[in-house]
Amino acid sequence: MNRNPLIPFAFIAVLGLGLMFLLSFVGLNQAEKIASGEDEVVDLSAEEIYQQGSCIGCHGGNLEGAGAAPALTDVGEKLSEEEIKDIIINGQGSMPANQATPKEAEILAEWLANGAQSEEGEEGEE
Repeated sequence: MNRNPLIPFAFIAVLGLGLMFLLSFVGLNQAEKIASGEDEVVDLSAEEIYQQGSCIGCHGGNLEGAGAAPALTDVGEKLSEEEIKDIIINGQGSMPANQATPKEAEILAEWLANGAQSEEGEEGEE
């Protein structure tokens, strides 16, 4: 009536492997959705995304830039909205990639391309 002491460990290993494959399969579908930006809801304005993200740490609170990070006050005059979005997602120079989700990058790129400072000025005039 001696039981093999390895049976519980083998059972746990098989169960763990099965669970790992199941979660991997489910995760692949979710990874594709995340990468494509599907079902992404962003309730923040571009300025809020800028301030809450890592942007403000390098580019400054007033988009003035610092050190290796360029000023963003007139980036829309130098780059198109699509180029700005590409830099936010893929990085450039010392700026690392993936600084925002695709939807956030789209919102930030539109804001920067259309003159981010002008929105702040309009709010102050009212």
